[in-house]
Amino acid sequence: MESPTAPVSNLPPDPLIGTLVDGRYRVVSRIARGGMATVYEAVDTRLDRTVALKMMSTALAEDPGFVTRFRREARAAAQLSHPHVVGVFDQGEADGLPYLAMEYVQGRTLRDVLRDYGALSPEQALTVLDPVLEALSAAHDAGFVHRDVKPENILISDDGRVKVTDFGLARAVTNTTTATQGMIIGTVAYLSPEHVEHGDADARSDVYGSGICLFEMVTGQVPFAAENPITVAYQHVNADVPAPSSLRRTIPPDVDALVATATRRDPNLRYPDCRAFLADVRRVRRSLPPPQPLSKDSHDTLVVPDDLALAAAAGATPVPAVTARPLTPGEAAVGTTGSAAKSGGRRRRGRGWIIAILLLLAVGGAAAAGWYLAAGPGKQVTVPGILGLDERAAATALQDVGLRLEVSGQEFSETVAAGLVLSSDPAPGASTGVDSIISVVLSQGPERYAVPDVVGEPLAIARTTLSEANLGVGIITEAWDSSIAAGSIVSTVPGVGEELMSGTLIDIVVSKGPKPVKIPGLTGVPADEASAQLEAAGLIVTTSEEFSSSIASGLVISTSPDKGARVDVGGTVALVVSKGPPPVEVPFLIDMIKEDAVALLQSLGLNVDINEPPFTPLNRVIAQDPSSGTLVPAGSTVTITII
Repeated sequence: MESPTAPVSNLPPDPLIGTLVDGRYRVVSRIARGGMATVYEAVDTRLDRTVALKMMSTALAEDPGFVTRFRREARAAAQLSHPHVVGVFDQGEADGLPYLAMEYVQGRTLRDVLRDYGALSPEQALTVLDPVLEALSAAHDAGFVHRDVKPENILISDDGRVKVTDFGLARAVTNTTTATQGMIIGTVAYLSPEHVEHGDADARSDVYGSGICLFEMVTGQVPFAAENPITVAYQHVNADVPAPSSLRRTIPPDVDALVATATRRDPNLRYPDCRAFLADVRRVRRSLPPPQPLSKDSHDTLVVPDDLALAAAAGATPVPAVTARPLTPGEAAVGTTGSAAKSGGRRRRGRGWIIAILLLLAVGGAAAAGWYLAAGPGKQVTVPGILGLDERAAATALQDVGLRLEVSGQEFSETVAAGLVLSSDPAPGASTGVDSIISVVLSQGPERYAVPDVVGEPLAIARTTLSEANLGVGIITEAWDSSIAAGSIVSTVPGVGEELMSGTLIDIVVSKGPKPVKIPGLTGVPADEASAQLEAAGLIVTTSEEFSSSIASGLVISTSPDKGARVDVGGTVALVVSKGPPPVEVPFLIDMIKEDAVALLQSLGLNVDINEPPFTPLNRVIAQDPSSGTLVPAGSTVTITII
């Protein structure tokens, strides 16, 4: 459901109220109206249940492309089932307006809570954020990116359940026509830098939006604000989100670290997904006190006891309000005067000695109690500020007030250097008995893992190696490489040895093997030169010979594969080499007229040498050399003798 743009009571009458939409949903009232759609409370007359009916605005319904995307994303979102996600039951169209029938959540949005109560305490904010990150993690596992994480899309039911709404719809919205620009501008405060710059959004973009929501919950305002949304977008791209403690000094460093890591401008430096963000949120929650119910009083901004949303969400038991009890008629305050006091004066004097003894006992008891609490075993001391000290300095500080230090464990921290106190139990400022043991957790410093050397490893093995190093595989690309076998790793980004946060995704380049060789044009090239050129490129060469009337002997006639074809390194190329023109068979010339014999030999490409005496009465061939049937190269000379 969307939060109203104005109080419902101030909205003009809606003609849809009381009607039956699509023959099924009877509209009861209007809940909210936004730039994209209007949300109604309706009754599903088929299943007799209350639903939230979301009707698309008329302007958007005129865009066929948006309507198509809206339906596609709605069908996809309906497949997402999770206790912290507002369910989508049905989608359809009524009077040309697409609609969604969704789970009806009786309660309010996080925007309403922040508007009514102001900033939340860190423990309250993390109590709300925990189920939000659970919902986003489930969506990412199912292949969805929300793209529009903001307080308006986080619902808190009256019984304390936290749900995220509008899954799958933000993608459709970001691709719409100018009809949606007002709505897009309205959410620019939560857009990630990469979404602003390139329109790209993945799981890390939802991490960014969640980090902005956490900032707003604990400070009461967004980190970047301006009248011009372009200015806000520019700040997201060019400025780091400030530490929440710069606005509220009581915010602990671990919450600053959560916001800082979730809102890094470079998505590669953020939590890789909402599940990693959630793990850190739960670690920090363990170091904070239990969340209290929201209450509005004169000292702070937090909730009347009957508003149990956050307390129920956190599993906390709300503390009832305490009021002064009036005196009963039989009771009187000390110092009362009048007849009632006078009538009892004699009895009080008769009991004077008893009162005196009681007073002496009371004074003695008070003295004993004072000794017990001030100097005896019951003495209470305040735990000094030991966070950020090394173990020795912390132990000394505790010893100075009569307390003892015990190291209970170590945890990673993005903000506290290794070896320093990260948290203590009881926490600094708490009261505890003298000689108590203060359990501390020491920081291991930032959780970082070196990128292992996976160059040359097959992809499957590289995945395992990175996983064992608490890293993951990011974008996989392929490249030709003459030295790395196909299917093995050529390089990684970031490079080998770089220290990264747990869960960081490593982009890898996988070898496709040596680049195939493009066969050049070799016709007319001497055979030995052609062979040397191909073998130098890593190919195997075979040769055969053929006669050719056009290609001189020893030159390449053709290749197989042909010119321009690509052959993998190690493949074979066959060369056909010319043996020169084919041989000519000498014809039978005896008894032929001289002129006919000469013409025949010349037509066969042979030269003629005529042996002719001075007198040749017959003018015919009487002898020939070579003899008929002999094979001679084209251009050879045949000698004929004439008689």
